Amino acid sequence: MIDPRPFDTLGGANHGWLDAHHHFSFANYHDPDRMGWGRLRVWNDDVIAPQSGFPPHPHRDMEIITYVRTGAITHQDSMGNKGRTAAGDVQVMSAGTGVQHAEYNMEDEATTLFQIWILPDRAGGAPSWGARQFPKSDRAGEWSVLASGKKDAEALEIRADARVLGATLEEGQELTYELGPDRRFYLVAATGVVEVDGVTLHARDGAAIHDVETVRIKCISGPAELVATDTL
Repeated sequence: MIDPRPFDTLGGANHGWLDAHHHFSFANYHDPDRMGWGRLRVWNDDVIAPQSGFPPHPHRDMEIITYVRTGAITHQDSMGNKGRTAAGDVQVMSAGTGVQHAEYNMEDEATTLFQIWILPDRAGGAPSWGARQFPKSDRAGEWSVLASGKKDAEALEIRADARVLGATLEEGQELTYELGPDRRFYLVAATGVVEVDGVTLHARDGAAIHDVETVRIKCISGPAELVATDTL
């Protein structure tokens, strides 16, 4: 099954400093048919104005993955961590028993990002944060595992039976992903136009996929920058 989620059907709100679009119910947006996708609970498509951002606020028992599309985000938290994550790169925060964090766009341009929340396998544990670079050249025409709870080499670690994946495709290129039994796949093309088993997705559309052994993706108009999750 492939359930497309066109960008113009997403929930959200424009707060001036933040233009947010929600693939799933979040904050004041509630859709009983879009409460999550398996363990994937949140996929927010955020545009953050220059010199603004999210002030300190708490989280617990959630794996929070930030994929920066353009610009950069500067993180700081109650554990004493501070770091800047730039376009194409990823940061992960395991909220565990609880953490306060802030995310600021300290740049002179808007920052665009995907914020992805995945429910952990178990509650509790000490909170943690990490970030790393993922050059797009390393994922040209193939999947790169950006974050994983399955001990994938070089991926940022999360505390969930899940993977967050990235790939880039040029026009005409094709890519597949083998989806195991009972797994759920969620795909967004940050840029470009792709076709997923005959279903067309434009930039920033989502697709919820399950009961499919092999996900087949073809780039119709590129370059296409793909981000996906594989969860229970």
